Amino acid sequence: MKFLNVIATMILAASCSTVTANENSTLTIKHTGVLEFAPDGTLFVGDNVIGAIFAFPMAGKPNDKAVEINVSNIDARIASVMGVGQHSILINDMAVHPVTQEVYLSITRGIGVGSLPALVKVSISGELTNLPLKELDKTVQLLQDMPEGERFRKRGMMAAANNKDLAKYELPLNTYAILDIEHYQGELFVAGISNEMFASTLRRMDYPFKGSHSSSQVTMYHTAHNMYESRAPIRQMLIKEIDGKAQMIAAYTCSPIVLIPLDQITDGAKIKASTVLDYGNGEPIDMVSYTHPLLKKEVLFLTAKGRNPQIIPLDALNNAKVFDETNTPDHFLMDGMGLPVGPSGFTTMFVGKSTQLDVLNPGWLLSLTRDSETGTLDMQSLPSWFPITIHNLLGEFDFSDVALPKL
Repeated sequence: MKFLNVIATMILAASCSTVTANENSTLTIKHTGVLEFAPDGTLFVGDNVIGAIFAFPMAGKPNDKAVEINVSNIDARIASVMGVGQHSILINDMAVHPVTQEVYLSITRGIGVGSLPALVKVSISGELTNLPLKELDKTVQLLQDMPEGERFRKRGMMAAANNKDLAKYELPLNTYAILDIEHYQGELFVAGISNEMFASTLRRMDYPFKGSHSSSQVTMYHTAHNMYESRAPIRQMLIKEIDGKAQMIAAYTCSPIVLIPLDQITDGAKIKASTVLDYGNGEPIDMVSYTHPLLKKEVLFLTAKGRNPQIIPLDALNNAKVFDETNTPDHFLMDGMGLPVGPSGFTTMFVGKSTQLDVLNPGWLLSLTRDSETGTLDMQSLPSWFPITIHNLLGEFDFSDVALPKL
């Protein structure tokens, strides 16, 4: 991940300052991080520097066609639009507008204390526009429990720490304050960490914003570690109906999947999430849901830094076994040694590495993919029934005298 996203853009530009609630109407966004759309096209942007959620109304012409969007060397294209070098931009997140199918990218332009937030729109024809953040209409919700000061502790894993390892330990905790945002029926759920010792936090707020939010702390049983954990934050989440009620499906770094009923997410609650599967370490990047054309059922499609994508049928989570200290072996579980556990679905082939993912439309997923041979970063539309590209693979069916398989 480009030197830990260049040490979280030199500690989020070293520009974190205290902001009070009565300054909301004049707040200027300092960091464009996690993105999430409401069904009407309102775009929510997490700012980990000042600790706030910005809401930008993004109206647009409805588009019901199953479009494809493909832009090669997307990072170089963005850098050109912004007038900087290719290695002076970081793509923090990607989200598809649910009405127009246009793509929005949150960007950090530049490195160090002079870096700036940016928001780039990619049209369905592949044209890039650097949106004027200061001119966009917005409303803002400040977070009331931002972590401050503390850094991560150093730990060694089988080898001497190199510069990239050491850089990770210089990240401030506020870089993890907002890790995912989920809009559901007029509310926002924000996953990350807070200034509490019980650090893993779910914040819940109304939209339109009302100036306050609730905070709940979450613990979960980690099967691979055989212990309950409250420090590790949720990395990705979706809200679906499981076992007849609305529940949050939350994916952790290392990498349990847990269920949390929404009615438990109340202010001050200490939540014990239900661990229903663990497919192994990897750190989730994105988790989306869609109806798989071949399986003819809704699935979760989960990408991660350290493993290939996982496809999990949503209905497999109904009546799923809950793992805790009473039914998990009393030793460390590892890939190939006891994992996965639970309804883990199946791993799917993927050529290259998806660094960001979203659903473009019912026929296509959209991925920012690092090419396995050239190293370029490309925006690719991938068929939802078989989300890979095959240009880097040479097989028997590429030869002209080999018959195609019977379908």
